[in-house]
Amino acid sequence: MAVVSPTLTLERRLLREYTTIIALDEVGRGALAGPVAVGAALMDAAGARRRVPEGLRDSKLVTEKRRPDVAARAEAWVQGSGIGWSSAAEIDQVGIMRALGLAASRAILAVSASGVDLSTTLIILDGNHDYVSAVHPERLTVRSIVKGDRDCASVSSASVIAKVARDTLMQELHAQHPAYQWDRNKGYASQEHRDAIRAGGLSPYHRASWAIADAPTLF
Repeated sequence: MAVVSPTLTLERRLLREYTTIIALDEVGRGALAGPVAVGAALMDAAGARRRVPEGLRDSKLVTEKRRPDVAARAEAWVQGSGIGWSSAAEIDQVGIMRALGLAASRAILAVSASGVDLSTTLIILDGNHDYVSAVHPERLTVRSIVKGDRDCASVSSASVIAKVARDTLMQELHAQHPAYQWDRNKGYASQEHRDAIRAGGLSPYHRASWAIADAPTLF
């Protein structure tokens, strides 16, 4: 199957109607441990005329070895970027969908702190569900785009920036809890991860409200 390269076709069209776009994508939604992260990438009409960085893809299509370099180029290419986080404890407290919304809202606030006018900004969100509008403190204009992380270069940027940030955090947390092998599985349900949970129980970074023992193995 051929790899689809993201373009700016949709962003250029939308930027005829809006001053700026903030593209969002989440990582860590299905993990057993660690936070969920939402990356945000800011794009304006001038930025949308620039060439898409070489190698930019949805983070799932970029090898782990290459992701940091691609993420660095994406950060330098967009007009602003940020990460919003929601911890495992917060996910347990409010549920994954509201936690995603909170992380997305925090990512938007991080990007807009530089003076972005959200009243003339379109939020484009990977997927088919708007999980941010209900929790953000002010009104947003949101468009959900299925396969946005594959097709839209701004969303691909948000995806790879968030993925590298979360992977880096999970590697740091691995030093505190090496038995779970988060340096390899990044908190997802590998067989070794589940075996370590059965042997030693949950860490403070696990999503304790989830049926972790029955989670399918992803690696």
